[in-house]
Amino acid sequence: MAHTEYYDDPAAPEPNSLVVAASAVVCDDVGRFLLQRRTDSDLWALPGGGMEMTDSLPGCAVREVKEETGLDIEITGPVGTYTDPRHVIVYSDGEVRRQFNVCFLARIIGGDLAIPDESTELRFVVPSVLDSLDMHHTQRLRLIHYLEGRSAPYLG
Repeated sequence: MAHTEYYDDPAAPEPNSLVVAASAVVCDDVGRFLLQRRTDSDLWALPGGGMEMTDSLPGCAVREVKEETGLDIEITGPVGTYTDPRHVIVYSDGEVRRQFNVCFLARIIGGDLAIPDESTELRFVVPSVLDSLDMHHTQRLRLIHYLEGRSAPYLG
């Protein structure tokens, strides 16, 4: 389902739902992180998605990474919480979402990389190319916070 993301845009419609979600910065053993190019926006993003009633937040990140990349992960810590009310996501079915996302740091423990229907490409990237990737501000912010090596998670 196609979507459009707004950030600090007075033209953005008012949200009609609040969704709890999780995402993960999945790192390999040479310092690269995993991104997906999403079919619904054609933008690069961290794997992640909405929490289901049977999920814990870390469990949501584990499930979403498996569904979106084929990889099994282990959560190793928090990157931060992302709850900015200026970020609004409009879906083609009429949902106008405000999202509460907890981003985790994770390492790969198994699985095989596989491109799902939600993505056109999966890629491990080095931090130096982050600025050149076509990515929404809110996704880039999570990676910046991870790369800063903060001693405490971002709370925002």
